[in-house]
Amino acid sequence: MLRLFQRRNSVLSVSFNNSSISRFLIMEEIRTFANGRVFLVDEMAQPVYLPLVASFVSAGFPSPAESYIETSIDLHNELIRHPFATFYVRAAGDSMIDAGIKPNATLIVDRAVETKSGDIIIARIGDEMCVKEFYIDDEGRLFLVPRNENYKQIEITEDMDFEIWGKVICSINRY
Repeated sequence: MLRLFQRRNSVLSVSFNNSSISRFLIMEEIRTFANGRVFLVDEMAQPVYLPLVASFVSAGFPSPAESYIETSIDLHNELIRHPFATFYVRAAGDSMIDAGIKPNATLIVDRAVETKSGDIIIARIGDEMCVKEFYIDDEGRLFLVPRNENYKQIEITEDMDFEIWGKVICSINRY
């Protein structure tokens, strides 16, 4: 069983080495529990280089676009820091819409990075998985906080079957 390691205002989601056996066992546990909602990162994936335009795109007033390509980037290399501990999962519902996570968004989750108060995480409570903001208050109490005012926060108590499965490092929404 994976364990939650707590420090003041910080939580490590999992502790394991990068051996393929450890990765297989941990990711198999995730796959079994998630029942098809989780997709593993292929650490042997061939790079797919996409053009990166040299200028930024204005989110305010339009500005003249630069008409040249700076370089090419591989999104796998850009987004996946720990392929042995990273997986994808799709979001359901709208409890995290104000954090930019829309229904059916693809989330990239890294189990090897340290989680801390304020991070968006994937958590398991009993038999349910959820994506929420992790929060530790000044008294050391743990909360899962939705980012939609229509939902209530969940206080994590000692009697709950709770586990952090990883930190969401990226959300990919389709328009």
